[in-house]
Amino acid sequence: MSKEDDVKKIAFLFPGQGSQKVGMGQDLFQAHDYVKELFGAADRATNLPITQLCFQGPMEALTETVNLQPAITVVNLACLSVLLKKGIQPTVCAGHSLGEYSALHAAGVVSAADCLKLVHKRGELMQREATRHLGAMSAVVGLTIEQVNALVAQAAVQGVVAVANHNSADQIVITGAPEAVKAAGEAAAAQGARAIPLKVSGAWHSPLIQGAEAEFKAFLESVTFQAPKCPVIHNVTADTAADPQAIKTLMARQLCSPVRWYDTMTRMVAQGIEVYVEIGPGKVLTGLLKKVVPAAGGARLYNVSDAASLEKFIQSEA
Repeated sequence: MSKEDDVKKIAFLFPGQGSQKVGMGQDLFQAHDYVKELFGAADRATNLPITQLCFQGPMEALTETVNLQPAITVVNLACLSVLLKKGIQPTVCAGHSLGEYSALHAAGVVSAADCLKLVHKRGELMQREATRHLGAMSAVVGLTIEQVNALVAQAAVQGVVAVANHNSADQIVITGAPEAVKAAGEAAAAQGARAIPLKVSGAWHSPLIQGAEAEFKAFLESVTFQAPKCPVIHNVTADTAADPQAIKTLMARQLCSPVRWYDTMTRMVAQGIEVYVEIGPGKVLTGLLKKVVPAAGGARLYNVSDAASLEKFIQSEA
């Protein structure tokens, strides 16, 4: 991959909440001292038993937002560190919601330690707001973003409701007060779509967690951001930003703004990305990508979540 005449366009993609499993990252931890150092940094940055939760669970404790955000992030960073040690560099990066922080680290915007500090604070504030404001989320499958926006506008009479994630052309997650989310879901079902309630502890990416934004924005100011070494396509805008201060502003807004993942992926397709690598636990993003990347286009999709999937990627592309 180092040959100038054979440089592939590679996208590094990082998952967020929902990709976790007990045992994640353990084989890479056992194989590499620098991965051990990352997990140790996560335990120290959070003062939580992140390593133990990743490897042993229990799942109930792992999935608490305050634990889960640093847990998924350290596994993302562990998988990333092995790829970087192999000399594989991204052309462009993106991360889904929480995963955007891993993307910032991959692009050199924040250090690993600061990345872990940020997601820990983010998880604390989001969990706090979720206990203050009961929330719900549902995945609507079978309608366009325009149709879902119209349903959300109609359901707003029932309470706070918004689009959380535009994941694919016809998979859109809605978020907000339980009654309003339920009303929008019922309206979607009446139009022939499916509304699938999600197991979440809060109304993420909704105005119901607005109370976290100012405090998180202030915390962002305590962390040094560098200009990105490669472009990061941001959730809020589905666009890139070069100025570190502008990136901080986007990351503060990201808490309560929709994740424009579909627009992010279609942008990458338009840029002619040849290799997409989901870096971290699970295959959620790879699944969404299969709906967006043209089958006849020749692009290759991988997920790197453990030693076996890493080796498969290296054998295929290195």
